[in-house]
Amino acid sequence: MNTTAGRHERRFSILPELAQGFDNLRAHTLRSVLTMLGMIFGVAAVIAMLSIGAGAQQQVIAFIEQLGVRNIIVEARESTDSQVNQKIRLLSAGLSFSDLRALEASLPGINAISARKRFVPSKVLPRPQADVPAVFGVSAVYQQGIGNLKLARGRFFTAAEDDVAAPVAVLGQSAATGVFGADDPVGRFVKLNAEWFEVIGVAAPRLAAQGDVGGLPAQDSNNVVYVPINAAILRMEDAQAFLRDQIDAIYLNMAAEDSVPTAGALVRGLLKTTHRDADDFTVVVPAELLAQQQQTRRLFLFVMVAIASISLLVGGIGIMNIMLASVMERTREIGVRRAVGARRRDVIRQFLIETTLITVTGGLAGTIVGILMSQLVAYLAGWSTVVTVTSVVVACGVSITVGLVFGLYPAARAARLDPVYALRYE
Repeated sequence: MNTTAGRHERRFSILPELAQGFDNLRAHTLRSVLTMLGMIFGVAAVIAMLSIGAGAQQQVIAFIEQLGVRNIIVEARESTDSQVNQKIRLLSAGLSFSDLRALEASLPGINAISARKRFVPSKVLPRPQADVPAVFGVSAVYQQGIGNLKLARGRFFTAAEDDVAAPVAVLGQSAATGVFGADDPVGRFVKLNAEWFEVIGVAAPRLAAQGDVGGLPAQDSNNVVYVPINAAILRMEDAQAFLRDQIDAIYLNMAAEDSVPTAGALVRGLLKTTHRDADDFTVVVPAELLAQQQQTRRLFLFVMVAIASISLLVGGIGIMNIMLASVMERTREIGVRRAVGARRRDVIRQFLIETTLITVTGGLAGTIVGILMSQLVAYLAGWSTVVTVTSVVVACGVSITVGLVFGLYPAARAARLDPVYALRYE
């Protein structure tokens, strides 16, 4: 019974010390605010940096997941130097349907496979209000089996329409808006080069990479027109026969996710042999890119925690400096408290309470400032920012820990003061 009463008494004895701590900080408002600034800006900078980095990484990871973790993408690669291209063509004819057939015959466990023929039409009617959309000639299996392409309205073309090279098209969200504005494009016609295509569907919005990702060229995934690959070749391509077999990419979807790394290695080896080391293609395995990005994300978090510790270390030094000055100013007060019966641990607790008030207040204010900074960056720069619970906990936890560690020495120094000397101190 006595033990319980003593515990309650010690708990409520903190309240007067809290009130005294607030009074001491309020008595030196300017000094307290200046002391908190180190914590405020340190915490704010850490949260803002983590939110910007997390937003960018989250967008890249979401884009890679959109590519499909069971997919393997082979992209044709050409040099900007025409002489280099001529030398490469002596070794390899480039990516072609023969490569697709070789992969289909040699690679076990393929769920779906599609070639891609890409064009940038020289003429589009109605005239686009923004950039000219790219034309992707793909197989009918691309929608479900490979691209996981969802439709906002209408439908995707069928294998039968691909076989007869039907002039039908599915517009990406930006392409539909750029060509037809707010009108519903389904059932209307769009002219690509010299051919009219009937619009049969509009794709739902998709994520777009801001730059090259893992060897994939930057391409707005929404500013695309999907047409049957046979229609792209027969209706839009130059009639020269030697170009008919060339393609820009091959998409493979594997039946099992655990077979993707092995299949990726087989694809690289087979194409490297058939292309005679011409280095005119890039094999992209989204599952490998995803693992790399997640590892980079963990490394980034570790680096940010290190930066947080360094930046908040400066704030901790400022707190220690101010608390040491406070000990000198309140030497006589400490002597009076010791003379009337206060123990050393009571003096330590009083100074640690004041340090905690500074760090907690600075941490909370820094959190608010950091969130506002990240929102401001997102608004002004158009970047994706994500304020995570981890960033807030890390920033506030490090700030409070640093504050308590640096406040412990001044508190211990105050507790070690000789009461007789303290009472005579002026």
